[in-house]
Amino acid sequence: MDGNKINAQIEHFHKGFPWLDIVAAATPEKGIKVLSEEQEKEAEEYFSSAEVNGKCKFVPASGAASRMFKDIFAGIKETNDAVRKLADNLPRFAFYDETVFGKAPFDPQKSASSLLEDDGLGYGSKPKGVLKFHSYPEEKRTALAEHFVEGQNYMRNADGTVKLIITISPEHRALFEKAVEEIRERYEKKYGVRYNIEFTFQDKETDTVAVTPDNRPFIKDDGTMLFRPAGHGALIFNLNKVKEELVSIKNIDNVCLEGMQEATYKWKKILMGCALQLRDRIFGYIYALDQIASSEIKNAMSSTLQAYMPLQEDVWASDEVQELCNEIETFLSEELCVSIPEAKNCRERAAQLRKKLDRPIRVCGMVRNLGEPGGGPFVIRAKDGSTSLQILESVQINPDDPKAVKALKEATHFNPVDIICCLHNSKGEKFNLPEYVDEETGFISSKSWQGRELKALELPGLWNGAMSDWNTMFVEVPIETFNPVKTVLDLLRPAHTQA
Repeated sequence: MDGNKINAQIEHFHKGFPWLDIVAAATPEKGIKVLSEEQEKEAEEYFSSAEVNGKCKFVPASGAASRMFKDIFAGIKETNDAVRKLADNLPRFAFYDETVFGKAPFDPQKSASSLLEDDGLGYGSKPKGVLKFHSYPEEKRTALAEHFVEGQNYMRNADGTVKLIITISPEHRALFEKAVEEIRERYEKKYGVRYNIEFTFQDKETDTVAVTPDNRPFIKDDGTMLFRPAGHGALIFNLNKVKEELVSIKNIDNVCLEGMQEATYKWKKILMGCALQLRDRIFGYIYALDQIASSEIKNAMSSTLQAYMPLQEDVWASDEVQELCNEIETFLSEELCVSIPEAKNCRERAAQLRKKLDRPIRVCGMVRNLGEPGGGPFVIRAKDGSTSLQILESVQINPDDPKAVKALKEATHFNPVDIICCLHNSKGEKFNLPEYVDEETGFISSKSWQGRELKALELPGLWNGAMSDWNTMFVEVPIETFNPVKTVLDLLRPAHTQA
């Protein structure tokens, strides 16, 4: 990376990014749909019957699991509570191997070293996807394996295939290929499917420089500067290459034991049904507006070609068309919290409505806020005065803005990254996703490298600014569908230890 680009990125650490104008937290009162049992059933049935031009599961899995082991890395140098808990519970973890860790009692620091360093399991430099998460009587499953199991239930295509697109770092490809090879044939036979696996990489050109907490370049032990993948926002370019229409996005670490996956299966189908219901309603409105536009053109041509025909009244100002535009505006406001700026005339109003309709669609599951880390759902006002639903990380909320702080306090839900996308337009063509990114919504986050604190510069997040100009719907999903492994000790939770 050239010096000018590095300096520009460091300047972002000093100046930050502009704060977004937060109107309010999205809540069940406004912005988050809480489905009735009847609506759940309707959405699930709609998913089963609707026509879809291909489905796939998109799993962000790039990078090493350094954050997962932050406290364990620190405990190698000086014993802490994290390594003590690790040692006390070592046989409960799926990765426990007596030949690596020995027998009880386990020394905390030695256990941490055996887990993370290359002369042991080497987990400190491996990606989450290939780490052993769950124990079963017949096998030890990785996080990746659990996504294979999930996919066969709710993402089968008509030809019996299940497509998984997994974002990885190039240096980890061999590890992932080995992990796939170990399970593919067995799982295809067990579940009666064929897996279509595609690995995709974040472009190194999107990497950004890391800095220390005081904004100085972060220098590694070998004396070189540390560059990091620029967050999941860089993956919008990978998602843009997906050919399938319906895409499910879920993080690599959000899995649970197979016996507890029924809630996940059900709600994935409900969310996909909601997305397809939304798609078809939007397509219907676009079709109606385009028919009016076509009629206007024909009328204009008739008036030109046949001079004796009287010029007709502006079709966009007719009561019938205004009634349609009112219906669309109400739909956008009530279902998607989308408003439009005041138009100069009826034709401009219709054009603005059509532009808002003709965008990629995402339906995002939201869980009740029980103290888990993660971004949250908000209603945001753009520079042109329009409003929309957005997912914000805590670092994007201005602590000095009373309105923003009030909205944060009133937030009832957070984002578990449970997203369904419809990537084709009403003509069956792929949207060009980079056109819908808000470039001013990058953000700075706190990370670590081998136990050392650092600040990272991230591109507009995949489900934050990278999807800023999408049609967005938030739907409440039960907490049972959210089982992340942010730290290694999370693997001791019931969703990961009860076989």
